[in-house]
Amino acid sequence: MSASLMHDWRHRPTHRQVWALATPMILSNLTVPLVALVDSAVAGHLPQASDLGAVAVGSAVYALPVWSFGFLRMGTTGFAAQAAGARDGSALRTVLAQALGLALALGIAAGALMLPLLPWLLALMHSSAALGDSGLGYLHLRLLGLPAALLNYALVGWFVGAQHARTTLALLLVTNLVNIALNLLLVLGLRWGVQGIALASAAGEWCGALYGLARARRLARGVDGRIDWQALRGWSHWRPLLAVNRDIFLRTLALEGVFFALSVLGARLGDAVVAANALLLNGLMLTAFGLDGLANAVEALCGHAIGAGDRHALRRALVVAGGWSLLGSVGYALLFGLGGRLFVDAQTNLPAVRAVAYAALPWLAALPLVAVWSYLLDGLFIGATRAREMRDGMLLSVALFALLAWAGRDWGNQGLWLAFLAFMAVRGASLGAIALRLRRRQAWLRPAAS
Repeated sequence: MSASLMHDWRHRPTHRQVWALATPMILSNLTVPLVALVDSAVAGHLPQASDLGAVAVGSAVYALPVWSFGFLRMGTTGFAAQAAGARDGSALRTVLAQALGLALALGIAAGALMLPLLPWLLALMHSSAALGDSGLGYLHLRLLGLPAALLNYALVGWFVGAQHARTTLALLLVTNLVNIALNLLLVLGLRWGVQGIALASAAGEWCGALYGLARARRLARGVDGRIDWQALRGWSHWRPLLAVNRDIFLRTLALEGVFFALSVLGARLGDAVVAANALLLNGLMLTAFGLDGLANAVEALCGHAIGAGDRHALRRALVVAGGWSLLGSVGYALLFGLGGRLFVDAQTNLPAVRAVAYAALPWLAALPLVAVWSYLLDGLFIGATRAREMRDGMLLSVALFALLAWAGRDWGNQGLWLAFLAFMAVRGASLGAIALRLRRRQAWLRPAAS
């Protein structure tokens, strides 16, 4: 067994394939916080404190539908990768048309539904009258970019699945550069204030979407086949995509529920605890920047191998990406283990928060070594369009987290981190057990949804 693993690890073409996909995705992940960072930095130089608050609150409200429909990216990747692996140009084109149509419909519908709810959503924030008015004006303009944001999810999923990860990076760079340039022009130059920030962000998303659509059209022309418009009129052709997206949505909802519970339970332990945990979870976000890029490579390569019916390519992709993911997780563990205090000190100078964070640093150091397997296996299951199994594994992990959080309620923040680390461990272990069961049944090369 070890000889077979070493043989797969030494396969240089797979290493090149993994890094050709992972490197642009890691860089793409680093661009994600840029829009919020630029908006906040520009708003921070406006004359009224309520302006910065309006952008912060408005961005949080806008993130609700954007986050909710994040499944458009993952749901598209697996189908596109399998179509590319099967060299089925018609299927690859049809997946693109389906994903874009679904994204556009959801973007328009969600924007229309949110408009009458905006005053109520802002009222939940207990904002002042001035902040509420500015936030409402911000969101009325910001929602113009919602269809584009969802189109970009679908485009990114298709580019990753078709193994054009560099185009994903280019799309996000276009989005962010246009946003930055228009912020400088509209806000600092023309003094349009909060409305200028909203327009700059929406325009950036539309420019990114238009660029992505142009690139997708050009890439689709390079493959044989045509879109099966007749099939798209039937429910049976939509059911697999919608089922996968539904299960990914439920899985993501459960995951976010754990992070929300972590904040709520930490807040009950005191302001210093919830603040310290938020700083430490920034370390998990930093870890995700690298490991998610490798997981994206797994999505594309495993989906491609499944579409091609190539079990050897499937195993090589997992071994090579898994090896690099393990090395990366060890690097992150050493970073937080040796430099954890510097990481905390760089984020806060409050003694009470530092003290709580220092005590929890061993948990943060262990987290990359535990979490790496769930990232890697998520990539495998997304590429295989086996979202139902991902959902079931997540629900099992959430149940264990809830049980341990309740059982360890007298252990304070240490009990909370124990529950969270166990949650991450069970995520990986449950997916690993399901993966082995599918392997014994020789079911990996039979797509779960087609």
